[in-house]
Amino acid sequence: MMKNEFTLSEVFNSTASEIYNAWLTSDGHSAITGSTAKVDGNIGGKFSAWDGYIFGTTLELMPNQRIVQAWRTTEFAEDAPDSRLEVLFEQIDGGTRVTLIHTNLPEDQADEYRQGWEDFYFKPMREYFGQ
Repeated sequence: MMKNEFTLSEVFNSTASEIYNAWLTSDGHSAITGSTAKVDGNIGGKFSAWDGYIFGTTLELMPNQRIVQAWRTTEFAEDAPDSRLEVLFEQIDGGTRVTLIHTNLPEDQADEYRQGWEDFYFKPMREYFGQ
């Protein structure tokens, strides 16, 4: 796998619809991350999270199954293309597997962003969904 992409997966003690809907609303996204988020949960809708550090546009939606977003942070160079974030939700025994496929990141920053997802999303989500 190239240095500008990664896949991360985690099982949460919740339903696919609950996590999907939380991801796509301002209140829900703020609650699961513990930080201010503004989310227009429609295709073409803009979002920002972590007080504007993360921002982008929702490109594709498959209810309770898949979200695709153009995603960037304030650390991206202005002329850098958006990265692509695909979030998959799979209902399994005992919860929902959430898989992030994050591609087209700035060269050699994938490890840093992977750690960021773990620390600033999956960790607070585990606490929020009670694992």
